[in-house]
Amino acid sequence: MFILLLQTIWLFISELAGKDLDLSVILKFLMLASPRLIPMVLPLTILLSSIMIFGNFAENYEFAAMKSSGISLKRAMRTLSVFIVLVGIGAFFFSNTVIPASERKFINLRKNIVQVKPAMVITANQFNDLGDFNIKVAEKYGDNDQYLRDVIIHLKDDKPGNFVVIKANDGELKGSTESDLVTLVLKDGNYYNEVQPTSRENKRKLPFAKVQFEEYVLNIDLSELGTVDMNAQNYRKGHNMLNVGDLRAEIDTLSTKVDNEMISARSEVSRRNGVDDLSKNLEKDSIKKFTPDRLNLLSLFNTREKMQIASLAHSNVDGVLRRLNSVENSLKVKRKYLNKYEMSLHDKYALGIACVLLFFVGAPLGAIIRKGGLGLPIVIGVTLFLTYHFIGVFAKNSAEEGGIPPFVGSWLSTFIIFPLSIFLTYKATTDQQIFNMDIFIQPIKKIFTKRSTKFK
Repeated sequence: MFILLLQTIWLFISELAGKDLDLSVILKFLMLASPRLIPMVLPLTILLSSIMIFGNFAENYEFAAMKSSGISLKRAMRTLSVFIVLVGIGAFFFSNTVIPASERKFINLRKNIVQVKPAMVITANQFNDLGDFNIKVAEKYGDNDQYLRDVIIHLKDDKPGNFVVIKANDGELKGSTESDLVTLVLKDGNYYNEVQPTSRENKRKLPFAKVQFEEYVLNIDLSELGTVDMNAQNYRKGHNMLNVGDLRAEIDTLSTKVDNEMISARSEVSRRNGVDDLSKNLEKDSIKKFTPDRLNLLSLFNTREKMQIASLAHSNVDGVLRRLNSVENSLKVKRKYLNKYEMSLHDKYALGIACVLLFFVGAPLGAIIRKGGLGLPIVIGVTLFLTYHFIGVFAKNSAEEGGIPPFVGSWLSTFIIFPLSIFLTYKATTDQQIFNMDIFIQPIKKIFTKRSTKFK
């Protein structure tokens, strides 16, 4: 847990550094980041601890003493097995209640921290949301990064959309660290204003205003950035922020949206190409049979009419293709979100099952290798867990893109360790080795024995 918390700090160091945050905010950040690490920490902990404890028992001949007293390995594992099942059930309830609540608070805390006392008022090559402005610059230079190059500014309005855009070749930031106002001086640029008329006729003309300037001064008020409520909860819809009931409802909603969009697109395409209207008022027996040679409809029209028909057909086909491409891109995004929600639902169940199965992998393996402590068990345990973890990562990435079903993406690594747990438990309870090395070692020994005898 400590190692993964350090990794979390390095992962989000850009959001924490230079913000002049209180210690309580940093501790809260780490506390809210801890539950999201449990799905990785808990299975690894169970695997390593079971290998180390049972390996230590076998190394110190504790199992031999148990067997001499009539206690089999099954009986020795019975109490721990019940305990691990309870841990698996607890892991499900933890992932269904604590993790969504902490994830929601963690995401909102990160969003709030981003707005607190930014180390740099404007960051290059990205849009910066500052008060009533969205600002993007291509480059910052100078001793204090006060000079800007290729500035683009969108002014916010009550209406949705970017109607006012300011573009300038150069700019300069002026201000004091003790003031909440930053002055931005723009040079050699243009001011674009897309006018919003009230009448429909004027809207068709798409009126706009354009002003060219040599110097333009903007005052940016940053006073609101320092008064951010760290407890504000504005984001509540992420796939990791919902419990099982909310996930099922969201999955149903997204599935309905996907189905409705497909039905709407199908009906629109059919209406455009006229397929549904071909057989409206026709009876099957009333249509005459034509051979391909006789059915030449274009011969009924002159050259000009043929050009009009071809142009209309091309326009219709182009419109249909554009609509299909638009629907395909929209459905791709929505299905990706839907896959994430479905995997998040299955992950809550898979966590508890994985904890139980990894115990039945680690405990028999420790009894077989007969090594405890922090040496060989750590190597074997980490190797097994990394294999399990990376299989899960690759499966989820493929499921997110639609390569495999979301159910398979969440359960694939668990399905793989299930037969391994049965195999190792069987080998350990029947006092068998995993592999009989004598099959490979005996022929080699015979060869060296024959050569040694011959040499003597």
